[in-house]
Amino acid sequence: MVDTKTPGDKTLSVPTKTLTLKPRVETGTVRQSFSHGRTKQVVVEKRGKRRVGGDGPATEAHAPEPVVAKAAPPKAPLARPSAPVAPRGGSGVVLRTLTEDERSARASALADARVRDIEERRLAEEEAKRRSSKEGIEQAEREAAEARRKAEEERHRQEEEAKRKAELEAKKRFGEAEAKPAASTAATAARPAARPATTAATPPARAPGVAADASDEDEGPRQVRRGPGGAMRPAVPPKTTQKPGPQKERGRLTLVTALNADDVRERSIASFRRRTQRLKGHAANEPKEKLIREVVIPEAINIQELANRMSERAVDVIRLLMKQGAMHKITDVIDADTAQLIAEEMGHTVKRVAASDVEEGLFDAVDDSGDTEPRSPVVTVMGHVDHGKTSLLDALRHANVVSGEAGGITQHIGAYQVTSPESGKKITFIDTPGHAAFTAMRARGAKVTDIVILVVAADDGVMPQTIEAINHAKAAKVPMIIAINKIDKPDAKPERVRTELLQHEVQVESFGGDVVDVEVSAKNKTNLDKLLEMIALQAELLDLKTNASRPAEGTVIEAKLDRGRGPVATVLVQRGTLRVGDIIVAGAEMGRVRALINDQGDTIDEAGPSVPVEVLGFNGPPEAGDRLAVVENEARARQVTSYRAHQKRENAAASISGMRGSLEQMMSQLKTSGRKDFPLIVKADVQGSLEAILGSLEKLGTDEVAARILHAGVGGISESDVTLAEGFNAAIIGFSVRANKEAAAAAKRNGIEIRYYNIIYDLVDDIKKAMSGLLAPTLRETMLGNAQILEVFNISKVGKVAGCRVTDGTVERGANVRLIRDNVVVHEGKLSTLKRFKDEVKEVQSGQECGMAFENYGDMRVGDVIECYRVETIQRSL
Repeated sequence: MVDTKTPGDKTLSVPTKTLTLKPRVETGTVRQSFSHGRTKQVVVEKRGKRRVGGDGPATEAHAPEPVVAKAAPPKAPLARPSAPVAPRGGSGVVLRTLTEDERSARASALADARVRDIEERRLAEEEAKRRSSKEGIEQAEREAAEARRKAEEERHRQEEEAKRKAELEAKKRFGEAEAKPAASTAATAARPAARPATTAATPPARAPGVAADASDEDEGPRQVRRGPGGAMRPAVPPKTTQKPGPQKERGRLTLVTALNADDVRERSIASFRRRTQRLKGHAANEPKEKLIREVVIPEAINIQELANRMSERAVDVIRLLMKQGAMHKITDVIDADTAQLIAEEMGHTVKRVAASDVEEGLFDAVDDSGDTEPRSPVVTVMGHVDHGKTSLLDALRHANVVSGEAGGITQHIGAYQVTSPESGKKITFIDTPGHAAFTAMRARGAKVTDIVILVVAADDGVMPQTIEAINHAKAAKVPMIIAINKIDKPDAKPERVRTELLQHEVQVESFGGDVVDVEVSAKNKTNLDKLLEMIALQAELLDLKTNASRPAEGTVIEAKLDRGRGPVATVLVQRGTLRVGDIIVAGAEMGRVRALINDQGDTIDEAGPSVPVEVLGFNGPPEAGDRLAVVENEARARQVTSYRAHQKRENAAASISGMRGSLEQMMSQLKTSGRKDFPLIVKADVQGSLEAILGSLEKLGTDEVAARILHAGVGGISESDVTLAEGFNAAIIGFSVRANKEAAAAAKRNGIEIRYYNIIYDLVDDIKKAMSGLLAPTLRETMLGNAQILEVFNISKVGKVAGCRVTDGTVERGANVRLIRDNVVVHEGKLSTLKRFKDEVKEVQSGQECGMAFENYGDMRVGDVIECYRVETIQRSL
């Protein structure tokens, strides 16, 4: 018997004798097989049960007679070195009884061992259940893989069969069907005969030891192995991940294969990759299903983006374009019509969008009739300048706006609310300027109004701006109420006003028409209650209703840039309710409402329909007349404002550059190429006044001189304005604004003129005079007289002198003269000498003789006529 020392031996060293303890662990080796030909040899340990000192076969071997150990329990968890060992047979040693502490310790150890056994048993059962479920899943996966493999083999078999039939058909067609079938039959018969021979010859070729080992591990059932302790135990079969299927045939028998015959031969990684590529190749050859997509096409799109949206190749798109006769690159931009043709040609559906689609849904959403409620009427007061519009509103509001206006005329558009004393309902009034320059303001007032009050002075009658207001009201299709003002004056003639209105198709009720007319006096406050009553009656007939709970919509009546508050816009809310914190869009400007101020100057939290308010919080001052809307978030607001700003820049560039193709515009450019420009920088307090000033200055221009507006804006004059004016040598015009301290100092230092105005017609008159100075003056000729040459004298040191007689008029020294010979002008110049006898004289009267000499000219003959005239310079004006 060979004594081998195992790694688990425990050795006790004693001075007289060496004692060893038998290990409780039996060890063995098991070879595990993995995929791709990998194996691993692992050590398997089996732990034996712990035996009590009196039990076991070792005790029976030394003591044939059973020895009963009463004090010891049947099992002990641990064998301590200091614990008493079982008595050996025949030694006569008396066992010591256990103490109470030892007995309780052993009892607790036994209880712990039982708990551990129960826990281990439970864990083993759970592990068995888990293993069984996992094996079930693996079995299902193997069956599914086997089904897929069979289907694949069936498909390949059918393909081979079809291929074989096609080959046979081809052979028959070419006359080779007689020779080939015999060879194929012989080969088919030889193939099954060769297979058993190969199978029979394979076993002897293996090594004896290797063949036996391979059959144990791979083919046959595993044998029961014996552990190191000599106990017989079954070997645990290793788990394999091989897929069920026919075993791969082995290659030639070499020395390497003979030595490694115990390894399980699997496919290599490269083989798996080749098989995957073959499967992918078959899948690529299969026809793919066409994907039909909805392609969103903007106004312009490049070819690459269009191909991506259709999930097509850009090469195919370019090929289609080339078929249509258009050569393009992948980065070229095509229009929406061409893109739609390409997408429909490829079988996709098209959805056309435009950049202006961002504005859809902002305005004019239809309200539900059940959610509407009555609103206050919006009344616009219009008429000629100085007919008493603002005075009438002051009488209605019990205010005094007129006293604060420059020049006694209204130059701004204003919005106010008045409460009717009888009904208690509120009426919104919009006051418009009457000056001819404020046409755009009156047009805006007519667009946002429900009723127009046309104020006509009884002592002045219908004037040009009255006619313009009538046209605005007719264009807006709103009803009119004629207020004949100033009836308290002695020369007032209301009947003349009614008669003049008939010339413009306005027929009042007293003349059998449908237009209401009221005779009022703003100064004496006469018939004001009747005017309010007529407004309420007209509003009741209109049945004005709106939804106050929806997002607000409105119109910007006026806008300005306040130094302390920033951009401020006067807004008339038309639908919905505007609240503090709303995100608003007006024209190319956006913002969040920071504050709302009503017409009385009080801060409010919200403004309902027909309420005029000042809105603070815009990023920049919007343009007067822009429509205001509340949007849901800032992203939508940025989309709308960016689109509008882009459109504004494009329109400005188009207006500056203009179209160069038309012949008329080319001729006009040639005509105005020598035109003089009058550079100006205009700053005003509000957007409406700025608009009126620019319109008036544009009308002043002629073919010879015109005002060139370098910059126009709302707000005070800044240093940047002065710098711009210095670069172009321009004048700065400030209307109801002033320059700050730094800008005034810079203008004084650089010699830039800043002019301030508060009345618009003063501004227009001054600019008109300044532009007139740029006009070229007119030269006018005034005939003085004629003289005839009687004799020509040649005087030394002087030259030729003509002796003449004045036939008509007078001749003056220094005047312009023409020398006429045979009715042809020979020379034009000036007289250098005019003598009467020997004296120099200033002029010679008709019928007298004199001597004359020309400057730098001496070719004078007898009989020539000298024509004398004066050239006058006349300054022109616009």
